[in-house]
Amino acid sequence: MSGMKIFMLPETILQFGSGRFLRAFADLFIHQANQAGQAVGRVVIVQSTGDGRAGSLNAGGGKYHVLIRGIESGTVVDRVEPCESVSRALAANSQWNEVLEVATSPHLRVILSNTTEKGYDLDPADEGTLTPPRSFPAKLTAVLFARYRAGLPGVAIVPCELREHQADQLRGIVLGLAKSWDMGSEFLTYLGSVCSWHNTLVDRIVTGTPADHPLLAGDPMLTACEPYALFAIEDKPDVKRWIDHPAVIWTSDVTPYFLRKVRLLNGGHTALLIKAWPCGFKIVRDAVNDAELGPWLERMLMDEVVPVLEGRVDDPTGFTREVLDRFRNPFIDHKLADIALHHETKLAVRLVPTRDEYLAKFGKGPARLSEVLAMPPLVIA
Repeated sequence: MSGMKIFMLPETILQFGSGRFLRAFADLFIHQANQAGQAVGRVVIVQSTGDGRAGSLNAGGGKYHVLIRGIESGTVVDRVEPCESVSRALAANSQWNEVLEVATSPHLRVILSNTTEKGYDLDPADEGTLTPPRSFPAKLTAVLFARYRAGLPGVAIVPCELREHQADQLRGIVLGLAKSWDMGSEFLTYLGSVCSWHNTLVDRIVTGTPADHPLLAGDPMLTACEPYALFAIEDKPDVKRWIDHPAVIWTSDVTPYFLRKVRLLNGGHTALLIKAWPCGFKIVRDAVNDAELGPWLERMLMDEVVPVLEGRVDDPTGFTREVLDRFRNPFIDHKLADIALHHETKLAVRLVPTRDEYLAKFGKGPARLSEVLAMPPLVIA
């Protein structure tokens, strides 16, 4: 599809979150799908706090570049890809009426979000008449209420926060707000049955932009990410899929994708931390490239984690190979100390269940997993 035709596509997606993750993830996929002739549409980004990123995006006509850097199929890649899916960006605090205009457009089909860790928290000051509401769930409630009052069809809500069953959580919060604000039983039906709420699993490391990259001079929205990307979206009966892309998987249940990521990628990180930190390693890549630690990690994942996931998740062996390539990314200095945050909780979620399931399945403990779980507590200086 030519640039002129893409420019003429309607604004079909309202996105809460102007940060670099969605710009190097869903927004890039939408651009690529448009280029492939799908006519997914264009994105209107809402910046909830301040207006700096919105101003920068608008100054560039919504266009920016994404650096794809890392290891792909065993080969180091470092390429630049344009992204032209964003039509404009709005600052919620000063352009709320324009946000509501997008909400009441007949072209709108999808609402995306990627908020902070506390993004689902409510603000006590929020009420149904506040313009704009302060919290994200309150903003979403107001947007959907405006659309309902305009007599328009429901939309697909696709939250991309790193929470399990995040759409179910968000749906419950929005329904609670609509009840507390006395918005009426018909609106509650609209929220629960006319709009569709899609749980997701998002997986791509989006890094800081290199400070010395030549494109920065003309593109302050330049961002960088790894080649790997997975966007698992929950399918809903009678809801049309809005994008087809190699990184997008439509599935009846995203839970297995969470399980695979937590046990292999996150579990690999935590096991490597325990094994590598006492040896003096500080960076994930250096530990994985070590002649002893790298093979140790690969064997732990392949021989002890993969066997308990087979039949429960899609291609755990292939995913493990991708994980090891991601750990070796020469462009990302992933600090082992960062993985140590909330270490005890991570052990209980990422490693202990695998050990217990391995023991139940094979009648003996997994040697390498048992080794790291028996090691003395970490001391991160």
